[in-house]
Amino acid sequence: MQPQAFYRVVADDFTAVDGIIRTQLVSRVPLVEKIGDYIISAGGKRLRPLLVLLSGKALGLEGDKLRLLAATIEFLHTATLLHDDVVDMSDMRRGRSTANAQWGNAPSVLVGDFLYSRSFEMMVELGSMPVMKILSKATRVIAEGEVLQLSKIRDASTSEETYMEVIRGKTAMLFEASTHSAAALAGANTEQTEALRTFGDHLGVAFQLVDDLLDYRGDATTLGKNVGDDLAEGKPTLPLIYTMREGTPEQAALVRQAIQKGGIEDLESIRNAVDAAGALDYTAQQARDYAERAIACLDALPASEYRDALIELSRFAVARTH
Repeated sequence: MQPQAFYRVVADDFTAVDGIIRTQLVSRVPLVEKIGDYIISAGGKRLRPLLVLLSGKALGLEGDKLRLLAATIEFLHTATLLHDDVVDMSDMRRGRSTANAQWGNAPSVLVGDFLYSRSFEMMVELGSMPVMKILSKATRVIAEGEVLQLSKIRDASTSEETYMEVIRGKTAMLFEASTHSAAALAGANTEQTEALRTFGDHLGVAFQLVDDLLDYRGDATTLGKNVGDDLAEGKPTLPLIYTMREGTPEQAALVRQAIQKGGIEDLESIRNAVDAAGALDYTAQQARDYAERAIACLDALPASEYRDALIELSRFAVARTH
């Protein structure tokens, strides 16, 4: 399967999902539509709705309900992005200005609330209590993950265990909810449902590990966001935690001080330190391990081009540069 072929196997469904998103963005308040359209039209990888489509179709599910679920997940994700950018005071995402940089914090938060609310209306339309249960729990866990991360800002004593708890909540949970809810909608058996749920969790962890790695190894043009954003915000991510634990006393002290004060004045020396300490290689290896564990979960699914696409997607998630 060629790179990006995992999109092609569901191309028609993807187009239909885009149509649903446009329809559901309609609001009698023009600013709601304007901001909603702005952030959704920025595109991004749309990995979460892609996971819904591939997981459902791998189980033989077709049709409008699967597409509606994919659109619902994208609305949930977009709502979290609007809120996150306000919390993180970010000014760049997906290669352009964030909504809060364009319109301010208050409209961004409120339109995020609108998208959350709309996603729950869409869930009701699906008429599946198991899906409702999965997604309502996911929104709560994601919020907890974000609050946990916020509570660890500039905390240089954050452990790897706590970091994993943060990323499982704030990122992996929506990946897991995407695959888990698709299995529930398809009426999959217990083994397949659990396999897809676990697959989503492992893939989400791998994806976030690579994101945290790219904060030190990437460049802004390719990433579509500013390099060093995590450091600037004082977020203790795995490359930093590993350097403090395994690096030389000088490397550990440099990183500890950078986390505690925030900012990116020392970005270049920090990048050199995390590289020299082996933290980037360690983070990359952890990501690869999680991706392989995710792929192993797919043994529970019948052979199909959709299962193949899920495997390819897992490999892409750790090989990407943005």
